[in-house]
Amino acid sequence: MSSLKDKTARGLLWGSLSNGLQQLLNLLIGIFLARQLSEADYGMVGMVAIFTALGACLQEGGFIAALNKRQGATHRDFNAVFWTSIAIGGTFYALLFFSAPLISRFYGVAELTPLTRYVTLSVVISSFSTAPRAWLFRHLMVRETSIMTLIALTISGMVAIGMAYSGMAYWGLATQNIVYISIVAALSYYFSGWRPRLSFDLSPVREMLGFSSRLIITNVFNIINANVFSVILGRLYTTRDVGNYTQANKWNTMGSSLISGIIYGVAQPVFTRVEGDRARQKAVLRKMLRFTALITFPLMLGLSLVAREFIVILITEKWLDSARIMQMLCVAGAFVPVSALFSNLVISRGHSGAYMWATMTQCMAGLVVALLLARHGIHAMVAAYVVVSILWTGVWLHLAHRETGLLATEFLRDIAPYLLLAATLCIGSHFIADGIDNIYFRLVAKIALVAFPYVGILWLAGSRILHEGVYFIIHRELKE
Repeated sequence: MSSLKDKTARGLLWGSLSNGLQQLLNLLIGIFLARQLSEADYGMVGMVAIFTALGACLQEGGFIAALNKRQGATHRDFNAVFWTSIAIGGTFYALLFFSAPLISRFYGVAELTPLTRYVTLSVVISSFSTAPRAWLFRHLMVRETSIMTLIALTISGMVAIGMAYSGMAYWGLATQNIVYISIVAALSYYFSGWRPRLSFDLSPVREMLGFSSRLIITNVFNIINANVFSVILGRLYTTRDVGNYTQANKWNTMGSSLISGIIYGVAQPVFTRVEGDRARQKAVLRKMLRFTALITFPLMLGLSLVAREFIVILITEKWLDSARIMQMLCVAGAFVPVSALFSNLVISRGHSGAYMWATMTQCMAGLVVALLLARHGIHAMVAAYVVVSILWTGVWLHLAHRETGLLATEFLRDIAPYLLLAATLCIGSHFIADGIDNIYFRLVAKIALVAFPYVGILWLAGSRILHEGVYFIIHRELKE
């Protein structure tokens, strides 16, 4: 029990450090690129992002989660996934290659034909890394995964910046993704030590297919949900509109994925190891829920608070139209890590069907709302999406209740102190600091008026999760 607790703490620590550094690198890279590139450049890549994401989803096939769930998984299981993933990735790329002219015709942008064929090469490259990444995930090798990701992010970002400053426009953004995935694929073999064999026994895949196929369908709907606005905007509006939304969503995703990435790297493996003890699993869930709430609400609501200053200072006023979109998306983003924690619980219990239907329904609700409000403009669409996303947390809570018996009152007791405190401080900071004329002073004032009181009040109130986190970090440093 203490071993699992220590592994979980180490995983959360490494995940926190890694995701923090990743988002810092993403921030720096994003600043350079956004200053050099136009809204239309981001719009071009944004319009084909859904196809790359779908390809990555299909070739991964839900096998990483399936291998994590599989009792006594052997090299034979991983090898079967390796060859299956490559076959799916290659087939999907061939379909996209020949369908590229149709995609261009749909959007009315001829340049999308070569861009689609180039960007989606990442699907084939990524298929080679599914098995070794599953190995790293199953064995809670968060440290190795963190190092691998940081190296890939740094090199791919430098390549993109170099290409952007050389005048290669959106090709730099496209190349960034390909370089990133290529490095991750290579390093996943190095850190995992896993190697494929020339044997084609696919029977383990057939055994995992019932579980993984539902994850595939679910992830497809997740991708549609994440990219539906880019598709609708690209079809009804201009590449500039798509670019502004893409830019706003990038910063929102960067913030929410900071927490979701930490949770994803630890939650499923830990939940799987305690699935035989419902009371213990509930205790683990509630502790991780408090940890998530501690970070996500001040970070995401704070990002919404400073969106205008953030955009203007870092990537100039040409992107100011994206600030209002970013403000709304960040409110929804505050609840994304909470939903991600519940969904990881459901998957770890082997109930991929429930996960599938909950995600599909959420996606369809968001799609219907977006289409109904499309004629009212992008801000109305995003506002409705935010409402749907927040309300859907209740659906995930219901599923978590079925798995662990977590009550709504317990859920509110776990997150309410952090949500209410962060929201109150953000509202107060807005009214106090918004009158400051200097944009730099205003940004610093808003951050300070939220960050320092938030930590100070929780510390004085005896927040157990905050005290435990600080104690673990200090204790670990002293031991090392």
